[in-house]
Amino acid sequence: MGMAEASTTFRVVISGYYGFKNSGDEAVLKSILLALEEQGKAAGITLAPVVLSGDPSWTSKKYGVEAVPRMHPASVWRAISSSDALISGGGSLLQDATGMKSIPYYTGIIKLAQWLRKPTFIYAQGIGPVHRQSMYAFIRSAMNKSQYVSVRDEQSSQFLSSIGVNTKIEIVPDPVMGMPLPEQRQQLLPEASGVQQIGISVRFWNKDRSDLQRIGEALIALTEQRNVMLTFLPFHLPDDIEASQFLIDQIQSRIGAGSSIKLMDLPDDPMLMLQAVSECDALFGMRLHALIYAANQRVPMLGLSYDPKIDQFLKRIEAKVVGTTNELESKEFVEQMGNILDHRDQWLEQRSRQIQTLKEQSQKPAQQISQFLRQNISR
Repeated sequence: MGMAEASTTFRVVISGYYGFKNSGDEAVLKSILLALEEQGKAAGITLAPVVLSGDPSWTSKKYGVEAVPRMHPASVWRAISSSDALISGGGSLLQDATGMKSIPYYTGIIKLAQWLRKPTFIYAQGIGPVHRQSMYAFIRSAMNKSQYVSVRDEQSSQFLSSIGVNTKIEIVPDPVMGMPLPEQRQQLLPEASGVQQIGISVRFWNKDRSDLQRIGEALIALTEQRNVMLTFLPFHLPDDIEASQFLIDQIQSRIGAGSSIKLMDLPDDPMLMLQAVSECDALFGMRLHALIYAANQRVPMLGLSYDPKIDQFLKRIEAKVVGTTNELESKEFVEQMGNILDHRDQWLEQRSRQIQTLKEQSQKPAQQISQFLRQNISR
C-alpha cells in the first residue's frame, strides 16, 4: 500500500438510536466510534463518522463528530448521498416491542443507502422480537443486500436465517464489551468503608410496579443478612432516576441498620458510568448495558430478565438470571448475591476466558468494515 493511500478518508453514516441520552445506546455509539478509529488506523485509512441523531448538536459536541437530524429526510438524504457507506447499529433496532415505527425506519435508512449504491454494514445488532410477519420482507431485503451482517447473539442469527436471510451472518459481542475506562479517573462512588458496594440498575417495566416491589423485598432481605451499600446507577435519564427513587422510597425505612442507600447523580457519559460500575463489588441489573459494563470491568453480577436479550447475554458468560419481571424469590436472590460477594474471585475465574474472548471479538465489525472500504472503494 503506497503512502498516498495511507491517509484516505471515508465518510461513514451511522444509523441507530442516538441522541436520546439513553446511556446504553450512547455507550454503543461511543464504542463504535472508538473501534472505527482504532481499526481504521490499523487498516491505514481514516473513517469520518456522520451520526444520524435525535439531537445533532448534542451528539456533535459530545463525540466531536458530524451529526445530522435523523428524522429530517433532506438531511438524511444529503448525508448518505455524500458518504461512502452506511453502518446500521448497534442495539435492538429491528424489533416491534417498543412500537410499530422502528423496523420501517431503520430498514428504510438501509434501503435508501442501498438505492444510492452505498455499501451497508449491519453492526452487532440484536434482532427481534418481531411480532408482525409483514415486517419480515423489509428486514430480509435490507440484510440480503448488505455487504456485512453481524448480530450480537445466536437467537438473532437464527431468526434472520429463519426469515430467509441467506447472506453470511457473524455473531459478535455487543460493542460496549470493548469500551475502555476514561484515561483521567477520580473515585466516583462514595467510599463504602467496611461494607460491600452493590451497584443497582432498575427500570420501569410492569405497569403495576410489581417487579420493583419484588426487587425491593429482595433488597430488604439482603440487608437483613449482611451490611451493604446499595448504590443506584440510573442508565436511562430521567426514567431510571424515577424508577430508582420509587424503589428507594419503598425500602428506605425498612433496610437493615448496618446498610445504606445512595442514588448516584453522574454526568451523562458512558465511560464515567463504566467507571462507576468498576468501583462496585457486585452489580444487580435490569438494564442489559449495566450487565455488559459489569462484564467489561469484571464485576460479578446478577441479572433480572425483562427481555430475552438479558438471558442471551448472561448465557454467553455462563451465568443465569436470578429472576424475571414476573418472578423473583427473595431467598434465592439473597443466596445468589451472598455467593458472588463471598466468592468473587471464583465467580470471575470461571468466566474470565469468556469475558476476554468477548472483549477481543467486539472489535470485529469495525475491522471488517475498515478492510472492506480499503479494498473495495476506489479513490
